[in-house]
Amino acid sequence: MRVRLFSSSLSGSAFTWFISLPPNSVITWADLEKQFHKYFFSGVHEKKITDLVRLKQRNDESVESFVQRLREVKNKCYGLVLDDRQLADLAFQGLLPHIRDKYASQEFESLSHLVQRISDQDVKPFEPKGAWN
Repeated sequence: MRVRLFSSSLSGSAFTWFISLPPNSVITWADLEKQFHKYFFSGVHEKKITDLVRLKQRNDESVESFVQRLREVKNKCYGLVLDDRQLADLAFQGLLPHIRDKYASQEFESLSHLVQRISDQDVKPFEPKGAWN
């Protein structure tokens, strides 16, 4: 019963891990515990702050997609504690230069606030001048 109910308590990277387990690989609570610890506490999949700092928005990527990708990496930084404003600052630094320039004077309270503010202005991904039509 605990194994079946466990999945409803998960979100983010933990939920993604759980649904990617092979069928019938977890029968008992002990199996689940072993698999969970093996994946999350082995350190192999853990990300660091440097992984977040290195993230950059791709030229063909929307702000929403970039922020989602940043959230996914943040979810793998198990020991890292950042408040909403710090995470928004990290995301802002990873945005394309033309977007950063346009919003340089603004402060963002959270990732949601950043996405809402920039998406409201309908900023498109960067398209180089002289692109062929």
